Amino acid sequence: MKCIIIDDEATAIEILYNHCTKINGLEVLKTFDNAGDALNFLDLHEIDLIFLDIHMPVLSGYEFLDALSKRPKIVLTTSDHNLAIKAYEYKCIVDFLGKPYSFPRFINSINKVNRSFKIEKCKELSPIKTEKINDLYINIDKKLVRIKVNDIDYIKTLNKKVQICTNNQNYLIKSSLSKILVKLPKFKFLKVHQSYIINITKIIDIKNNNILINNDSIPVSRLNKAELLRRINLI
Repeated sequence: MKCIIIDDEATAIEILYNHCTKINGLEVLKTFDNAGDALNFLDLHEIDLIFLDIHMPVLSGYEFLDALSKRPKIVLTTSDHNLAIKAYEYKCIVDFLGKPYSFPRFINSINKVNRSFKIEKCKELSPIKTEKINDLYINIDKKLVRIKVNDIDYIKTLNKKVQICTNNQNYLIKSSLSKILVKLPKFKFLKVHQSYIINITKIIDIKNNNILINNDSIPVSRLNKAELLRRINLI
């Protein structure tokens, strides 16, 4: 069984790694002190199990799980037992291992993982399918105006209306983000905030919780940040 360890505490990684070396058939391929590097690793490697810390900078353990397109078995690790309640929302989470990790308790987690493999495999998320791109037509002064989808930088709510921002012109129309989003290709557009939809291909920079498109800074909500990081080609 191949596994990785993700934890921002070096001591916690060391303890888990030493426990793993005492189990026949359990191989630690790599350890990570942040979830972003682990996402890149999982793009190239298949594993069976992740020991995942919940409290981490940039991406929390749960945000990391939301960013995965394929979920292996997960054993959550943390000293904050109050965060374990949310674990019931994820079928791939097999156990909750509280810090500090005793070896007998660790063995118990491994046994649960082995039993879960025999009972049920985690469901895989379907990959994003390539879609046909159709241009949009909007009504401006009783005239139909064609907007090329590839020209759209982002779309935002503005004074109870919606503004479509392109690389050469902005259009203000009566509509809603939800109505427009269903007409856009999912592989290219993403709602990153309750007031913004962006064209992922137009991103210039990402810093903290903001995206730069052209010279405009666009906020990214905490709930949508993990999906954004999954969708871009993070290197």
